[in-house]
Amino acid sequence: MEQTTILVVEDEKKMARLLQLELEHEGFTVDVKYDGLDALEAFYGNSYQLVLLDVMLPSLSGMELLRRIRKHDAHVPVMLLTARDAVPDKVSGFDLGATDYMTKPFEIEELLARIRAHLRHTSAAAEQDPVLQVGNLTLDEKTRTVMRGKNELELTPREYDLLLFLMKHEKQVLTRDQLLERVWGFQYAGDTNVVDVYIRYLRKKVDADMNRKLIKTVRGVGYTIKDEEK
Repeated sequence: MEQTTILVVEDEKKMARLLQLELEHEGFTVDVKYDGLDALEAFYGNSYQLVLLDVMLPSLSGMELLRRIRKHDAHVPVMLLTARDAVPDKVSGFDLGATDYMTKPFEIEELLARIRAHLRHTSAAAEQDPVLQVGNLTLDEKTRTVMRGKNELELTPREYDLLLFLMKHEKQVLTRDQLLERVWGFQYAGDTNVVDVYIRYLRKKVDADMNRKLIKTVRGVGYTIKDEEK
């Protein structure tokens, strides 16, 4: 069985040591870095199953490190740890591809529970077919390539995550609250109208100039994606 290795990026050494001890007690292998550039070099040179990332770091910010991680690896769970709990900070993190967000101080038991949940999800996803299809729309999870017919679609990280969740739940009607919780994260405290905004963005890219529209509005409930011919 492959050992689960977690990269902890935290410049506060007491906090970093606490996280290391707790994670090792749970049976994980832990690599600790105190600096953004050191962490980036470690990430490029090793295989990690999850990253715990402090936002405020020397030499390279946590947000910039997250951006570079996502260019290199689209799937590894990245959990942001920060003392800043302002909604714009959370939104910025999720838009850059963060998997989760925890505000300091936090309970270590909750952190460990979330880590286990993300690792289970990643393991289950790896066993599934990475290519999803609805009509002539395809999404390859390994390469993050989205095609409508022969045309490749350029999506932002948030648009991609929203489309991925819709396609994984093809034909299911999903409420705005469900989409917020699963795509933006259950700590997101913004207006549910953000879902409508991103659905509109997606429609412009997925359904524009197409006779057959895939993304549907269910009035008073939410949204679904389906091919009417199926």
